[in-house]
Amino acid sequence: MKLKNLILSILAGTFLVSCNTEKSVQTQDLRSVEGISQLEQEHTLEKESYADSVNAGLVEDTFKGSARREAKGSIGNADIIVNYGSPGKRGRVIWNGLVSYDQVWVSGSHWATAIDFSEDVMIGDTEVTAGMYGFFTIPGREEWTLILNKVYDQHLADDYEEEEDVVRITVTPEELEEEVQRLTYTVETESGNHGYISLSWDKVKVSLPVRGK
Repeated sequence: MKLKNLILSILAGTFLVSCNTEKSVQTQDLRSVEGISQLEQEHTLEKESYADSVNAGLVEDTFKGSARREAKGSIGNADIIVNYGSPGKRGRVIWNGLVSYDQVWVSGSHWATAIDFSEDVMIGDTEVTAGMYGFFTIPGREEWTLILNKVYDQHLADDYEEEEDVVRITVTPEELEEEVQRLTYTVETESGNHGYISLSWDKVKVSLPVRGK
């Protein structure tokens, strides 16, 4: 009986140590993400090189999810980073199919596309102060509305509010000769302080004009 009680005591002690250790690990893991914004957690880059390989025609696109990617560049004195979800075409009808015309779109997938400007820039006649913005669009057959919104950390366009818009401009989409399989952003310097933040997918490209200082 004493031996049995001894064994039970050891097992109980081991269980308590295990539980306390697990609790400690869980607490440590929780603390490790407390200082990280939801944006940073959700926008972790994944399959970036895979998306590039798909677009280059090196591999067949078999991944059903959306790769998380970043586009970086400089226009004038401003360093620009675009963080976005990159869905694949995979034989689907994109425009006015997967992406509806005349509705606000997250311009990527899942969490809103976020654009970070290190310095103030001009977009059209509007001065945009340094910081991070949500990038939304309203696609159309003949023209698109491109939007910078104050709220960048939101899921899809569920919480989008027009009164939070900083910039709205209308542009004409460009038709591409070759299909872009995975949605792709680029930061393009045209000349001097002028450039574009461009979105390309399927056979459509739209560009947000940016002027640095």
